[in-house]
Amino acid sequence: MIYCVKCKDKIIFVTKEDHEAPSSAELVEEDPNDPYEEQGLILPSGEINWNCPCLGGMASGPCGTEFKDAFSCFHYSKEEVKGSECLEQFRTMQECLQLYPELYPQEDDSSSSQPSQDAAPAEPSGASEQNSDTTAPNTQSSEES
Repeated sequence: MIYCVKCKDKIIFVTKEDHEAPSSAELVEEDPNDPYEEQGLILPSGEINWNCPCLGGMASGPCGTEFKDAFSCFHYSKEEVKGSECLEQFRTMQECLQLYPELYPQEDDSSSSQPSQDAAPAEPSGASEQNSDTTAPNTQSSEES
């Protein structure tokens, strides 16, 4: 095999000879009891899997403790309105997230400058009124016939 050494991406060139040899890769059967195997968000024991990639690293970031407190409270909540007793934990987590805007950008920050530019060409202010005026008579005339 030939490797590109000074490339941005790793490029591997495979020759015909490389494909002629049978693969030496061995498939290993997964062990369902392996504690390091990804099990999803909730482990078979009912506990939260803090290593689940679905959490996006929230459990290990600078606000990991606050996130775990809030998420655990919600997960184990027995209230009729699930998580209703967890408002203080979520408020504490939100305060922590606001201390790190570069790691946890708020949705308002990323979209505040974009909508006015994107929304203006999509639909002129009088276009929807004109369309509704012209559509109404057409709809009524089709209903009458």
